[in-house]
Amino acid sequence: MRKIFLIGEIGINHNGDIEIAKKLIENAKIAGFDAVKFQKRDPVITTPDNIKNQPRSTPWGNTTYFEYKKKIEFKKKHFDKIDRFCKKMKIHWFASPWDLESNKFLKQYKLKYNKVASAMLTNLKLLEEISKQKRYTFISTGMSTEKDIIKALKIFKKNKCKFMLMHCVSSYPAKDNQLNLNYIKTMKKKFRCDVGYSGHEISVSPSLMAACLGAQAIERHITLDRTMWGTDQSASLELNGMKLLAEFIRKFEECQGSGIKKFNDLEKKMLKKFKYW
Repeated sequence: MRKIFLIGEIGINHNGDIEIAKKLIENAKIAGFDAVKFQKRDPVITTPDNIKNQPRSTPWGNTTYFEYKKKIEFKKKHFDKIDRFCKKMKIHWFASPWDLESNKFLKQYKLKYNKVASAMLTNLKLLEEISKQKRYTFISTGMSTEKDIIKALKIFKKNKCKFMLMHCVSSYPAKDNQLNLNYIKTMKKKFRCDVGYSGHEISVSPSLMAACLGAQAIERHITLDRTMWGTDQSASLELNGMKLLAEFIRKFEECQGSGIKKFNDLEKKMLKKFKYW
């Protein structure tokens, strides 16, 4: 059985601070995660005109939505440090590009994995460029229809790029009655591909349930403290939650077994105590 791949989604929970990012990477390694993930965007391209000038209250004072996005966006010098630190920590890192320029930027790091963010699932030009790289890609499916998923998969299959669909509900945080975890089984049957789960709920248990339903990767947002400023912090796991999730997932893998009935030596000894006929 293939090991379930655990991804710590740092996203923008670093709030533009490289030291916070490094601490989150370290926590992911301590907890037993396989990879951490970031987001890469050019705010000039990805910020819609109708919200650019919306007022935004931040820890750095009152500003606009556009200026806030620029403030927290990592530059090349930051990603260089992330690349070196992850190599030192022996943990994979990758990022979801939100525009064509960001996709080009990430190529220089020769990463093993790629990611399509839920918000980018219908950006077909971006999907073309991502899939042409032929890196194993995790494709999140929040905020989408099955028609959207089918269109995306056609592109990846055409370009012969291996992928995993990630069942996802893009609510922050997502309520239990919104999670629809049984769709993991539906995805496996309908799309006949690798399927994982990207969760935005508060607790650990739905992610474990997703694994029990067949998810081959689990992605969760991670944070140093849920009370920190930021839109994703409340739907993220702190270190103790990360450890708990990893422990439960690995225990689940251990308990699954082969699915073949076995009569082990301890059972044979036990039977001798009870058998009187």
